[in-house]
Amino acid sequence: MKIGLFFGSFNPIHIGHLVIANHLAEHSDLNQIWFVVTPHNPFKNKSSLLDNYQRLEMVYRATKDYTKLKPSDIEFNLPQPNYTVNTLAYLQEKYPDYEFALIMGEDNLKSFHKWKNYTHILENHHIYV
Repeated sequence: MKIGLFFGSFNPIHIGHLVIANHLAEHSDLNQIWFVVTPHNPFKNKSSLLDNYQRLEMVYRATKDYTKLKPSDIEFNLPQPNYTVNTLAYLQEKYPDYEFALIMGEDNLKSFHKWKNYTHILENHHIYV
């Protein structure tokens, strides 16, 4: 199974997120899209974020009617701040038969070279922009 991971603070989730996810769910080789609610993006200020579980609930409500879209709290219990490379390693260990890909906007792609171990991510995962 190929899973697209759509990381974000989703503070709040909005129609743009859903349009992107639905487009990929219908027009790509991804079987599911997981909205990974990030407790703390190392590149952003945490003080303006709503509570983790409030944001997860918003994602749940926004995606509950779409069979291929799933909310995920996978990063809630991982060490903070969350680094994508660490989350990917955890997911590969937990779901060894799944293939994980990243979904990101052009804004994140432009700064991707600043991400922790970005070359490892590029070598091991597809990226959908």
